[in-house]
Amino acid sequence: AEAAAEQLRLYRRDPEGWRRCRSTGEVAVSWRPSSEFAGNLYKGEGILPASPHNVWECIKPVAGGLRTKWDQNVKDFEVIETISDTVSVCRTTTPSACMKIISPREFVDVVVMKQYEDGTMQSAATNVEHPLCPPQPNFVRGFNYPCGCFCIPVPG
Repeated sequence: AEAAAEQLRLYRRDPEGWRRCRSTGEVAVSWRPSSEFAGNLYKGEGILPASPHNVWECIKPVAGGLRTKWDQNVKDFEVIETISDTVSVCRTTTPSACMKIISPREFVDVVVMKQYEDGTMQSAATNVEHPLCPPQPNFVRGFNYPCGCFCIPVPG
């Protein structure tokens, strides 16, 4: 979990190579080739007219959290094992897509949540296997490289 958090911090600090692929008035999505796997990294950025605390409440990875209510790509989120007050092993499921042509997915990740002195909040996760969460029938087991979210306070 700590390695995933550090990798995300490195991506955040390195502005090189990101190319914008989509943007609206609220969100910009960029990509760049990954150095870890044969594919691309993606990041979305936006400024929300809300307090950092309220935004964090919507995105933080906790059981019973708000993410399953607003994110159509997250069907369920459960904690498999609590390691500490900031680290846990979690299972996230996604619904089928494209008129059920794409099967539902499940992801098992070790997740860490951090808060920094400047008020930035971070969740970081990466794939892990766990004996209490073997692959489930009717789901395709997905694999996450280091991924997560930053909630960064901005003036005003």
